[in-house]
Parts: sequence; C-alpha cells; structure tokens
Amino acid sequence: MGGAEDEEPPLKRVKVSSGQLVDISDGTFVRDRASCSLGDSMARPLDLQGDDEVVGTKGVVKKVEFVRIITEALYSLGYNKAGAHLEEESGIPLHSSGINLFMQQIRDGKWDESLTTLNRIGLVDEKIVKLASFVILEQKFFELLDKEKVLDALKTLRTEISPLSIENNRVHQLSSFIISPSQQVLSGVSGQGIVRVKSRTKLLEELQRLLPPTVMIPEKRLVHLVQQALDLQLDACRFHNYVVGEMSLLTDHKCGGDHIPSQTVQILQEHSDEVWFLQFSHNGNYLASSSADCSVIIWEVKLDGCVFLKHLFSGHQKPVSYISWSPDDHQLLTCGVEEVVRQWDVESGECIRIYEKNGLGLISCGWAPDGKRIFCGVTDKSISMWDLEGKELECWKGNRTIRISDLGITSDGKHVVSVCKENTIVLFEWESRTEKVIQEDQAITSFVLSMDNKYVLVSLWNQEIHLWDIQGTVKLIAKYKGHKRSRFVVRSCFGGLDQAFVASGSEDSQVYIWHRGSGELVGTLAGHSGTVNCVSWNPANPHMLASASDDRSIRIWGLNRVNMKQHGTVTNGVNCCNGRS
Repeated sequence: MGGAEDEEPPLKRVKVSSGQLVDISDGTFVRDRASCSLGDSMARPLDLQGDDEVVGTKGVVKKVEFVRIITEALYSLGYNKAGAHLEEESGIPLHSSGINLFMQQIRDGKWDESLTTLNRIGLVDEKIVKLASFVILEQKFFELLDKEKVLDALKTLRTEISPLSIENNRVHQLSSFIISPSQQVLSGVSGQGIVRVKSRTKLLEELQRLLPPTVMIPEKRLVHLVQQALDLQLDACRFHNYVVGEMSLLTDHKCGGDHIPSQTVQILQEHSDEVWFLQFSHNGNYLASSSADCSVIIWEVKLDGCVFLKHLFSGHQKPVSYISWSPDDHQLLTCGVEEVVRQWDVESGECIRIYEKNGLGLISCGWAPDGKRIFCGVTDKSISMWDLEGKELECWKGNRTIRISDLGITSDGKHVVSVCKENTIVLFEWESRTEKVIQEDQAITSFVLSMDNKYVLVSLWNQEIHLWDIQGTVKLIAKYKGHKRSRFVVRSCFGGLDQAFVASGSEDSQVYIWHRGSGELVGTLAGHSGTVNCVSWNPANPHMLASASDDRSIRIWGLNRVNMKQHGTVTNGVNCCNGRS
C-alpha cells in the first residue's frame, strides 16, 4: 500500500460502472465529463449493494459508512494509493462521481457548471442548496473583484446572489465592496467580520461543512470518532486526575486510585484552636487558613510541594469564619464571625483596610472579578458593595443573605450568589436586579461555586451534597452521600483535574472524595482526630488537597507513592517540616 512518500503519482480514483477515469490536479480520478451524465452524478446517499450490511458485535455500524470513513482517513493521511485500492477492492466509493465532478469544478473555478451540478446531486433540503449556492457565488464575486472586473462582479451580485433572497445583511456588505474594490478585496485577509478572497481549498472545506455527511464525508471523521471515544473513556474513568499526553489506541484507558490524593504528606499545627476554614489561592502558590483562635495564617506552597508559614495575622476579635482571595492573589479578605472584614496585603502581611457597618456585623465576603470592589453579607440580611477605599457603593436590602458565611460572585461580575433563606440560594444579577433561585427541601449549611461558574455545590443538613447546574434553567444533576454531619457546618469543594471530583469534610474525622460525574465515592482519607470542617483542593496541582479540623491541625494530602524513602515523619517521598521555615 502506498504512503504519502511514494515516488509514483498518487492514484486517488473512484470505482465506477462505466466511463473512463480522468486524473485531476490533486490526484483524484473522475470519469471523463463526456461519459458522465448528470443523471449519473446524482449524489443522494450512495445506493450500494450490501448497503444494509453491518459490522461489529452490536450490529449498529453500517459497513458502507465504515469503509467510506476509513477511505477518507487514508486520503487525509496522504495514503492516496491505499485509499484508491480500498475504493476499488470494496466497490464502495468515497464520493459519488457527481460529487467528484462538483469538487473539481470548484477547484477549477467553473462556477456556473458547479451550480448546475449542485442542483442535480439530489439534495432534498432546498435551504442547503441555497446556502451552498450563496457560498459559491460569493467566491465568484470576490475573485471577479480581485481581477478588477467590477461590472461582472456587480452583475453577479444583482442577478445571481440577490435573487437567492438569503443572507440579506451579507448582501449589503458585499455591495459596499463595489464602491472601492481595490482597497477592500485582499487575498486571505479578513476583518470587521467580512471574509475576503479565500483559497478554493478553503471554499471546499466550507461546502463540506454545509453538505450532508451522507453526500460528503466530513473531513477527518475517523480521527474525530476516535478522539470522541478517548474522551468518553476519560469521562468514564473514576480516578482520572492527571494531564494526558498521548493515549494508546491499543488498550482502553483506565486509572488506578493512586492518582487521587490519599496520603498525609504534611501536618500543619500552628493554630491554637479549631481550624474552621481554609482556601488555596487561585495560582496555587498559597494556602490561607482561619481558626477559632481568631487568627489567620498564610502558608506558602514551595515548588517541591512543601508548605511553610509565611504570615500569621492577628487582629480579629472573634473567630474567623471566612476567607476570600483577590483575583490576582495579591490580597486577602478575612471575615470574623459577625464582626468586621479585614483586607490584607499578601506580600507584606499588613492590614490595608477594615470594612465595617455601625451597629451591624459582617458575615461573608468576596471579590468582584476586576479586583476593584468587594461584597459583604451583613447581619441585617443585606449585601453591601464597597470600593477598595472603604466607600460603600451600594446596599441591597431584604432577605439577601442569612447568617451563613458563604458568598459567591460569578467571574463576569454580574451575579452575587448567597443563601437568602434556610433552604434557598439566590443568584442575584445586581445590575438588572433579576434573580433565579436554587430551592432545596433541606436546610443549607454551605455552598461553593465551580471555577467555570456553571455549577453550585450545596451541602445540606441531611448529610447530602447536591450539585446544581445553573446555566440557563437551574436543575439538580447529582447527589453525593456517605459523609457524616449532625451538629456542625462541614464544607465541600470541587477539585482535581478539570474539577472532576467533589471533596467534603465530615464529623467522623475523615475526608470524603466522590467522582463528580458519576457520584461514586472514590476515597475516604483518615488521619484527623476531630471533625473535618473544611477542605480545599489546590487549583494548580490536582494531586494536592488540604483539610482543616477541630483537632487544631491542617493536613496536606498527596499521592500515595509506594517504595519511596521516608523523610522526617511522613512517607510520600516529600521532605516536609512542621510548617515553619
């Protein structure tokens, strides 16, 4: 079988019942036009002998279609002889002789003949015929202008393009080119949404996308199907948590549980009381934690994965229940329980500003995506917005939030997400003042937005975690069960590669991990000796997870690497310390 490197001219041909094969410029063979009538050229789905024959154990793959996409793959890889041999031996042509003629007419710029052939190849949908005609005539129009044949281009526009009565806005745009064709028509250049003269190969690709796949096999269809199958394997893999390079087609993809963080690699014990909250920075270089001891700690994540204390903040008079990183990770907001919100500089460790309201306490905080405004939940159930100078810009009163210290702001800055009632989350578009809600049957304890703003993960009193799709109409799409919660607030998070996992704390001192898509519990991490209040997955490292507990410690979880040397008191091949450098 010949490859792309064969010395002989490529032999791309179609097996036909009669008529002489004629070589064309790209190695494709079609019948001599004199022996190829338009009746022969009909390109309705190919009516071939054995068209209903199937291959494969499921009995759903049509042999004719299968052979045609293999043939197309051979040609697209440059194996023209092999493709031609397959057409000849199987008796199944890649395209009908009519389509081959049509394609060659396009390559040759024989626009009138190509339109005649297009109307004879048996397309049922008249809209597709008109759209394809428009694309061909637009190319004709531009090529005429490119040759400075302005009157001919004007005639094409008036007598051929306009009568199609489609794409009226585009027709108006084309008419503007008549005014100054020398300045507007540039080969291969596009701008202001208007495509200029394109190559005829690009034109064929555009027509290929327009015409039904039964008439013209989509380009690289086999590669697309294989890639689709690989993607489905990755989606179905319950433990997939690493960036895939090349994947073998010779075996099915399957990961083991060793790609999920499951072993303690470091224990941080700098807090003197229960650790209530923690969160990695967006870039994964820092971890912030807060405690019932009223302190906040910023930890630095080194390149080797070790975590070291960078700053310890003391200034809050009450336990710190919530933390929010600025979009650029240069600043940090911390919120005391019904107290004030403090803004800290991450590099210097200085408190830059304090946000407060007379006679009221703040319960939650979050950043606008531009980093120029902050939002806070208030004990009177309102939500306030401040600038970075401490000036209150707006306050939305009413049941906008309750005393649950969670607040979400979507990445477009348009929606503020909060718990407005015991069992209701509101997505409030503050500019238009419209809203949509997530209605639960049980009381809500906490929630978190996914990084892509498509989902909300809601933790409930009844020991369930619900996943809601908030794109368009709000809908519940998954539930996660197994963790324990009866008295305290335990938080959950998204995490892992492409946020494919859900993790949660638990009152039984363990961390629970589920596969987000299937809802299957894929791991429980033991090590803490008290309730695990909060978990956070490093967004830059899918193999690093942190958990905060009532046992006053933070655990850093990593991969369970066997047969590696012990360093200090941990086994994971990581040389870690107690958090102080």
